[in-house]
Amino acid sequence: MAQRLVVVGNGMAGVRALEEVLARQERATIAEPFEITVFGDEPYGNYNRILLSNVLAGVDDPAEIYLNAMDWYTDHGIDLRAGVRVVRLDTFAHLVHADDGTTLRYDKLILATGSRSFFPPMAGLWADDKTLADGVFGFRTLDDTASMIGQAATRSKAVVIGGGLLGLEAARGLQNRGLTVEVVHASSTLMNAQLDDPAGAILRKSVEDLGIKVHLEKRTTEVCADDAGRLSGVLFADGTRLDCDMLVIAAGIRPNVGLAQRAGLTVERAIVTDDHMRSVDDDDVYVVGECAQHRGQVYGLVAPLWEQARVLADHLTGTDMAAAYHGSRVATKLKVAGVDVAAMGVKGPERPDDEFVQYSEPRHGIYKTVVIRDGKLVGATLVGDVSKVAFLTQAFDSGLPLPDERVSLLFDIGTPDVGVGVAELTDDAQVCNCNGVSKGALVSCVRSGETSVSGVMAKTKAGKGCGSCKELVGQVVEWAAGGAVTEDPSASWYVPGVPYDKATLMRHIRDLELHSVSSVFAALAPDGKEDAGSKMALASLLDMMWADEFVDERDARFINDRVHANIQRDGTFSVVPQMKGGVTDAAQLRRIADVAEKYEIPMIKLTGGQRIDLLGVRKEDLPAVWADLDMPSGYAYGKSFRTVKTCVGSDFCRFGVGDSTALGIAIEERFKGLASPGKMKLAVTGCPRNCAEALCKDLGVVAVDGGRWEIYVGGAAGAHIRKGDLLATVDSADEVMTLTGRFLQYYRESANWLERTYKWVPRVGIEHIRSVVVDDAEGIAAGLDERMQRSVDAYRDPWQDGREPASVGQFRPALPLLPLPQVPVR
Repeated sequence: MAQRLVVVGNGMAGVRALEEVLARQERATIAEPFEITVFGDEPYGNYNRILLSNVLAGVDDPAEIYLNAMDWYTDHGIDLRAGVRVVRLDTFAHLVHADDGTTLRYDKLILATGSRSFFPPMAGLWADDKTLADGVFGFRTLDDTASMIGQAATRSKAVVIGGGLLGLEAARGLQNRGLTVEVVHASSTLMNAQLDDPAGAILRKSVEDLGIKVHLEKRTTEVCADDAGRLSGVLFADGTRLDCDMLVIAAGIRPNVGLAQRAGLTVERAIVTDDHMRSVDDDDVYVVGECAQHRGQVYGLVAPLWEQARVLADHLTGTDMAAAYHGSRVATKLKVAGVDVAAMGVKGPERPDDEFVQYSEPRHGIYKTVVIRDGKLVGATLVGDVSKVAFLTQAFDSGLPLPDERVSLLFDIGTPDVGVGVAELTDDAQVCNCNGVSKGALVSCVRSGETSVSGVMAKTKAGKGCGSCKELVGQVVEWAAGGAVTEDPSASWYVPGVPYDKATLMRHIRDLELHSVSSVFAALAPDGKEDAGSKMALASLLDMMWADEFVDERDARFINDRVHANIQRDGTFSVVPQMKGGVTDAAQLRRIADVAEKYEIPMIKLTGGQRIDLLGVRKEDLPAVWADLDMPSGYAYGKSFRTVKTCVGSDFCRFGVGDSTALGIAIEERFKGLASPGKMKLAVTGCPRNCAEALCKDLGVVAVDGGRWEIYVGGAAGAHIRKGDLLATVDSADEVMTLTGRFLQYYRESANWLERTYKWVPRVGIEHIRSVVVDDAEGIAAGLDERMQRSVDAYRDPWQDGREPASVGQFRPALPLLPLPQVPVR
């Protein structure tokens, strides 16, 4: 009978350990594979926590940072209990008890509980025992990030407590979203765990040059609120105060050890392990990641976690019972608030005979040091210029011989050129620190037939962590392939699970008359295999192509589209009814007020799109809320046509030269709810004063003198800022309607998935778009108009159709997560 392996923790460390176990099982080194169950606090697949700062800054979409989508677990026969927390362990009976009431026996257990944000003691920090005060956020999870993004639009000034990597990245991300940001750090040096005082000073100057003010040696003692309970600032131990309406705590992390403590396992700073990554108390309990303490060390970077995972898997599966973990040499290369930083080993000389080479150029934000001991590199720090980091990292990891002229370690005056440097690396030299990929593994992958850089990265996971090694990975692949590097064909695929670009995929879908996502996979995917990461994009594409003939399937939609509302961090939902052109009346407002009272909705919020948002709606109440509102959906949750923002126009404004309100309402009425590759936000303004901000929308219309209208496309005013390009100037509202529909249809048919118009327009070129949409140079305008009309005719309001559940569990409330009791560290 197969042994059951239970993993508590669905984060990067726990799932990497599982991947190592599965790899050994696939090599048939185990007589009978484990039956595997994974418990994870968060209701998602495994994602790359390192890239949350990119999501906050708007560089990455949340969907792009997943490492293992839901179907990966199914494909490997893993029972994933996402959103279910283990609350008790019984190591004597080999049982885990979860907050959903289930109890499961294990033969072997992996604890990968990770860590949580550390919140320093401050008066006013907590609204209650579990909830942070208004405007206060941690920065640790995808939900934390989503909450910060959601609130950033309503806040003006943020203070970030913590001048380490996470705090500086949070500051830069919020600044990208338009907030004034200041950083508060208790130490006298930014990133003091990695940098010495001169490096920290130069980093501070670089950060402040970006417009982020830094306060050092400040200890925050109190979070202040105004009379309405809204965050107003923070107080420091020296009596000074700093005003803000958003506060992010990034003051470090603490290992999650409560579960292990209550089970009687030895816990010091974290759960104490031996060299096989087993708990020192129980041979059937393994520990990996940030919750593990090995030889007194707790590691917060991913590279050591991967080394731990390999040893754990070797020992757990019996592949190599002599495998042992002896600790890690940590080297990091990061972009901190837009500034390149690399650090490895010691920060400065520690022995009398240590060689120390230092270069400092504060005016240009550059600082470099190396520490050499017995002819070997034992430490290096680079700020502002990291051009030598690849060679230094290899010298640090594998003891490469160093040039006699030590200054050449910092500048290109003596170290080997790229080709020679890569050739001299030993096979066990680590290229990707995050995922522990060696040069030998990359070379082996190339020699097995994979000669594209992206293909090698996909198969080995090199470059899939922080991404700082991508250049070196490319160099190794090029060297191993003898220069014959090929392009990865999947780079042009519209979705990762179906091997066609968008135009070819659409042609096959039409020719084969594939009306559902499952039929596309069955007909066009390799071996008919379904890919969870492709479903949402395919559902949107099919909806656009087939209109009323599209066969919608529940498992092809994510939670927002399944329940037609936007999920929030606490598991409740946001409901935004349509208000065409931002115009409402007394009857609508009265209904909204009645619904808010009836369903005890905790927040009513005016949005930037001139609508009213009801926040905190319980999942089970959604159908009744829609029915009582008796208003159409505003599609605030979908990749679709969203809103048309308008000014009051010529009816009331003395400057108005066009009826922007009527035109905006007409546009929203016609194109409401259209599925698209990305969100579509529009605006119509009644004069060039541009009160409706039409120049920074996906499509904006501006009334000008003489009864004419200017149409702008490809604008943005979020994490990315771009003034739209002038598509055309027309003489009538009818022409505006025609060109709007034609532009939106051309965008829907040719843009990549999740590619907003502000990226699509400059990629395709405004001249080309104008020739197609306005001049009909390719003779496809009539077809675009016809296909748009078909989609318009097929519109159905999901809040009307969705009042009866599509399945038994569609509106069933999720089980609440029970808080872990606070147990003191002994």
